[in-house]
Amino acid sequence: MPQIYVTYPIPGPGIELLRESAHDLIVNPVERFLSTDELHRAIAGCAGVLTQLRDKVDGAFFEAAGPGLKVVSNYAVGFNNIDVAEAERRGVTVCNTPGVLTDATADIAWALLMGIARRVSEGDRMVREGRWTGWNPHQLLGSDIAGRTLAIIGAGRIGYAMAKRSIGWDMPLLYVARHDKREFDRLGARRVELDQALSEADFVSIHVPLSEATHHLIDARRLALMKPTAYLINTARGPVVDEQALVKALQAGQIAGAGLDVYEREPELEQGLAACDNALLLPHLGSATHQTRAAMSDIAARNLLCVLHGDPPPHKVSITTSV
Repeated sequence: MPQIYVTYPIPGPGIELLRESAHDLIVNPVERFLSTDELHRAIAGCAGVLTQLRDKVDGAFFEAAGPGLKVVSNYAVGFNNIDVAEAERRGVTVCNTPGVLTDATADIAWALLMGIARRVSEGDRMVREGRWTGWNPHQLLGSDIAGRTLAIIGAGRIGYAMAKRSIGWDMPLLYVARHDKREFDRLGARRVELDQALSEADFVSIHVPLSEATHHLIDARRLALMKPTAYLINTARGPVVDEQALVKALQAGQIAGAGLDVYEREPELEQGLAACDNALLLPHLGSATHQTRAAMSDIAARNLLCVLHGDPPPHKVSITTSV
C-alpha cells in the first residue's frame, strides 16, 4: 500500500484514522519539527504527507518525495508554506483545514483586543510581581471598547466571525474587501478602502491570507494613518505587518498598542517588540483549543485519504484559493 508520512505527532483522531486505513503509516515519533534534510529523507517514496505550517513544501520537497507523491495535506488553514503552483505542475493535490478554526481564531482576536485595550497582561504582571499596592485612580488606564469603531481587514470567515462578536459592544463596523459582502452589510457595516479604515478605526483587526499582495500590507505609511489612540490586532499571518515599522510605531506612541498572535519570522520577534508594554504577545494560539485541533486532525487525515483513494478531498487548495 502507498506510504503516508506525518511530519509531527498531531493531537486528535487523525493518526488513528490513518492507522486504520491499511496504508503504510510512519509518524515522526518526537515532538520536534524536522530539519529540511531530515524531512526530505523521511518523505522519500511517500504517496501522501501530512505537513505542518513550519514544513517548507517546495520544489526540493517534491524532488525528495519522488514521482509517487499524490497529496500534501497541511494541518492548518494557511498554506503559505507550500508552493501550490509547483504542486499543481507536478500533479500533487494540496489540502488544508479551513472552517473549523474560524470561531477559535475569532475568539483569540477578541481576547487580544480586550486584553490590550484594558492592559490585562500589565495588570497580571503587576499583581504577580508584588508591585500592586491597592486601587489607584490613575492605575493602568486603558481604552473603552463599547461604542468604538472596529475595522475588519479581510472579510472572510474569520473576519465575519470577528465582526459578529462586536455587536454586543455596539461598535460601528468598517470592513475592507474587494467586493460588497452581504453578510457584513446585514450587520450594518460599511465597506471602505484600507487607508480610510485605518484612519477612522479605534481597533483594526487583520484577517487576510498571506500573499505577494498582502506582504507588509500594514507598513510604516499605513501605521502612520492610524489614530494615536488606536490598536492593531493581527491573528492572520505575521508578514502581513511590517514588524520593524510596528515596533517603531509602538515605541514612539504613534499607535496606542498592538495585540499579536503571529509574527514575521516566527518564533523570532523583531528587536524591541518584547520590551513594548503596549504590545500583547501570544504564541500563535489562534486554533489552540482541544475541540479545534481535534477537528483539524480529522480533516487533515480525511483530505489525505480521499486523494489516495481517488476521491475528491473535502478541502482542496488551488492557486486561486483564498482563506
